[in-house]
Amino acid sequence: MLTAVGILEAIVLGIIQGVTEFLPISSSAHIRIFGDLFGWGDPGAAFTAIIQRGTVAAVICYFWHDIVRIISKWFRAIPWFRWSNPVSQSDPDVRMGWIVIVGTLPIGILGLLFADTIETSLRNLYIVALVLALFAVILGLADRYSKRTKTLENITLADGLLLGLGQALALIPGVSRSGGTITVGLILGYTREAAARVSFLLAIPAVVASGFYQIAKSGGQGTLEFGPTAVGTIVSFVVGYAVIVWFLKIVSNYSYIPFVIYRILLAGAVVALLAGGALSVF
Repeated sequence: MLTAVGILEAIVLGIIQGVTEFLPISSSAHIRIFGDLFGWGDPGAAFTAIIQRGTVAAVICYFWHDIVRIISKWFRAIPWFRWSNPVSQSDPDVRMGWIVIVGTLPIGILGLLFADTIETSLRNLYIVALVLALFAVILGLADRYSKRTKTLENITLADGLLLGLGQALALIPGVSRSGGTITVGLILGYTREAAARVSFLLAIPAVVASGFYQIAKSGGQGTLEFGPTAVGTIVSFVVGYAVIVWFLKIVSNYSYIPFVIYRILLAGAVVALLAGGALSVF
């Protein structure tokens, strides 16, 4: 039987997940920090990965027409099938399909290789604070000095691999999946909107695969309860969808500096709370 506290915890963590997943401020870091701050402790990488299904469902709903078009054209570009309306490999949507595939490989490979480290040592809050501040500076510099002239029509497979490596950095709590991808996109010269949109598309297979992996890993061990996890997932979907709509509206006209400042302030607050004993290192 689930307790009211378990459900309340799931609702709060679902809100945090939905708000922070698509902003360059690291959802895993916030769940790790606030779970401990509220006295719930670290919910773990498994819970975090599974409730991310809610936010990835929000992305799929928002970009549904784009996703269907990309998948449809990608298959129709396969040369060894006879399609009535084939598509050229040079089509931007076909290329985006390859970008998503290539860009997903780094996080998949590195996530499997370093799974134990990700779920243990890297959840050290001193490391989280350091990473929050360090990547805030990198994001700020990228946003300030990037040319921001390239659109997604200019994207190449090489860029896709680099964007994928940026996304893979999010395996370290504090980096941010969107933050890593957006930062690399800005460094490569893409517009803020283009970098944000490709970060959303790259997140879909990565988060889905991560969720299924954690479900399989925790199966039969009693480490995750269905009720709170389902509630957290639903809440993260609703909140996440609203954040996507808001974020894409502002990203074309405003810089990422507010997020940079927020990350640095949060890092300082975490160190202070650790020093004062309000937070535990692990």
